[in-house]
Amino acid sequence: MSKPGNSAEAQRKEAAASLLKDMETAAARMRELIVGMPPQDLLGYIYAQYVLKALSAQDVGGQPEGTPIPAESGDLINDNQFLLEYVHAVLASDPLPEQVAFDEAKCAELYDISRELRQNAMFYAMATSADTKDGAFGPDTADIEFRAKSTWVLLRGNRYQVLEGEFYRYVLAPHDGLLKEVYGVGAHDIAAGFQAMTDATRSGHSDAILNMMDSFNAVQAIREEQGVGMDEAMKIWTEANASKLASARSAIDDMFRGGVANVSRHTNLPTELLADLAYRRGEEVEFFAAGNHSGTPYRTLPARKKPLVQLGSDYYAVDPCFTRDAGYRALLFNLLQRKPDYKAAFNERQRVMSEAAFADILSGQLPGASVFQEVYYRDPVTKQWSENDTLILIDDVMYLVEAKAGAAATIASPALDFARHVQSVQDLVIKAYKQCDRFFNYLASADEVPLYHLESGKYVECARVRQADYRVMVPIGLTVESFSPLSAYCKELPEILPLLGRHGFVSLSIDDLFVLRRLLPTPGQFAHYLEVRQAVAALRRAHLFDELDHLGAYLKKNRYDQDMANQLKEGADLVMWDGMSFEVDQSFEGRDWEAGPFPTQVFPDEVLKLLAALDSSRSRGWLMAESRIRDLDEEGRNDLAAKLTEFRKSLNENPARHCLFGSNEQGSFFIWMQRWGTRVDWQKINDKAAAAALLAAAGGVTGLMVIATSGGTYITAYTFPITRPGPRSEENASIYDEADQMRVRADSHPALTTPAASPKRSHAPFKARRNDPCPCGSEIKFKRCHGR
Repeated sequence: MSKPGNSAEAQRKEAAASLLKDMETAAARMRELIVGMPPQDLLGYIYAQYVLKALSAQDVGGQPEGTPIPAESGDLINDNQFLLEYVHAVLASDPLPEQVAFDEAKCAELYDISRELRQNAMFYAMATSADTKDGAFGPDTADIEFRAKSTWVLLRGNRYQVLEGEFYRYVLAPHDGLLKEVYGVGAHDIAAGFQAMTDATRSGHSDAILNMMDSFNAVQAIREEQGVGMDEAMKIWTEANASKLASARSAIDDMFRGGVANVSRHTNLPTELLADLAYRRGEEVEFFAAGNHSGTPYRTLPARKKPLVQLGSDYYAVDPCFTRDAGYRALLFNLLQRKPDYKAAFNERQRVMSEAAFADILSGQLPGASVFQEVYYRDPVTKQWSENDTLILIDDVMYLVEAKAGAAATIASPALDFARHVQSVQDLVIKAYKQCDRFFNYLASADEVPLYHLESGKYVECARVRQADYRVMVPIGLTVESFSPLSAYCKELPEILPLLGRHGFVSLSIDDLFVLRRLLPTPGQFAHYLEVRQAVAALRRAHLFDELDHLGAYLKKNRYDQDMANQLKEGADLVMWDGMSFEVDQSFEGRDWEAGPFPTQVFPDEVLKLLAALDSSRSRGWLMAESRIRDLDEEGRNDLAAKLTEFRKSLNENPARHCLFGSNEQGSFFIWMQRWGTRVDWQKINDKAAAAALLAAAGGVTGLMVIATSGGTYITAYTFPITRPGPRSEENASIYDEADQMRVRADSHPALTTPAASPKRSHAPFKARRNDPCPCGSEIKFKRCHGR
């Protein structure tokens, strides 16, 4: 007698076999329907569903009776995307038959079968993953296998079409000379072509409608002005606008015959390049070949290899979603096919580009940073020389970036070989992780460690680094291509642990950097985001789909790592957040997307002025100060704004105000606000600050000097060290007395701790001479600081 568990497992295997047969049958029927119709007419029908949906939503004239718009109109994007992948696959796999005919009823059947196939593919992912007992991800392997399979079928990652050109310009720039030699155009023109390709599918229909409406309105005006019929008005317009006829015909083609996908017409890319990116009809032989998973979405779709298909003399981007990755891979592959002797130079230029990408793309977030590339050191364990790609030091923050390249993670199907699919990702993630881990262990091996560059075969010291100098240390694995969401799940691998027990490993792609630099434009914003992002990376069983969801969660919830940690503490076995990138996604929609505004966290104006002053000064500790301020929740930010406003407005009566603000594990601020133009009395400040240190919680207290005017101008802001006094003695008794007074005030103002005003002065405001110390307290001469 079989055990219940074995019986359930057998039932799942039987269900999986049945689902596979159903999927193969559905795929064969879709192939039969697609190949029997004129491709341009079929494409026109599919793309026109977007227009019909828009008209339906606006209730403009309704729709003709019987128009087979997909039943789940809210899922139209997914319906169309999945179907277009199959149209591409069939056109790539089958030559054009002698007889084809468009049939609207068959189109409706295509939508029904496509939806059924996609649904069965999801059930198949469940049935074939549930019984996985163990694997690379330990006991979580079954769950991660299901997510990898379902993602393979349903999702293509979040990419913003408006950034296609930017991506291609960057990654193709190293090969600009050879591109010009082979194709006659360089990286900039090719990038413009890819941007035009995506713009056509993104806004081509609306452009065509506007074109047709302009022509119609012009004909209508002639009809009304000259009192002629519509046919005569059309004839008059045509004779007077011969140059616009081609544009009008193109608009009709875009509207009704899939012209938005015609990259020969919508781009200026040379035919030789388009041919390298395209299948000829019937060229693909693997997707529908006999065997398990024939024609199912668990085989590698042809669009993952080449994004275009040649129809007649023109080239079409049938499936717009794979254009980025497949186009990039196919272009570089064919470049090397045409110039095989370029291989060594190609690899070297790719390496240099990918290793420099983080510091290059994010240069605005890393002002004044020390950037070391190709850093060498002698491993204290193996005694061998080791190398890391990029080390970035900015204030008290360290970014260690290991760049890796690989395409197998986006081509190898998880259903056909899950172990290979995982291994392809591990090859990228684990190698980068181990290199970072080795470097962090080296940092921890001594109070100060030397770093070297390799120059003419010799190791030459280039820097010395102290781990103790860095509050935040972020190890990063950077890839050219995104392989979300599996990269996020890699933190569940048993060997992926926080480095040195506390520094989570973060995976990013170059795609992500282009978005992050727009939505996190300042060093403080970016550094704080990566702090929070790193905390989530160290949380096992807490997941978001990709970097854009992480970014959206940060902008909405700030310390979302704490929210996820609390959900796990409350008993959740797995925490997964979905849809967090919605507002980020929306910011890249529309024709005027560059004008913004981009989503951002909300801060009171007074706090924004303080953050701007810290960013302007960029004195040692400025990122720590920004981090603590950005850690505040809405109430804390409002409390800080209220106190800053109160202090600033009273500066006409008081040359300085101070208080101890906040009390948490991260520490408190002793804020000293000084009126601009008055002399800074550091002895007094240090005594008051030392008293505040006696009241501070375990996190300690940091001094924050703010120079401002009562009118609302923040001249500068910077941190300063505070020394906690020793045991009470005659010499420091006044400091202890001041602390007692602060404690009394804290009891009456618990939220804001101890506000106080410095004694008023009756004399005229101090005016600095050019060689005097600057009144901002920097101890630099006025003429070289704020007197310039």
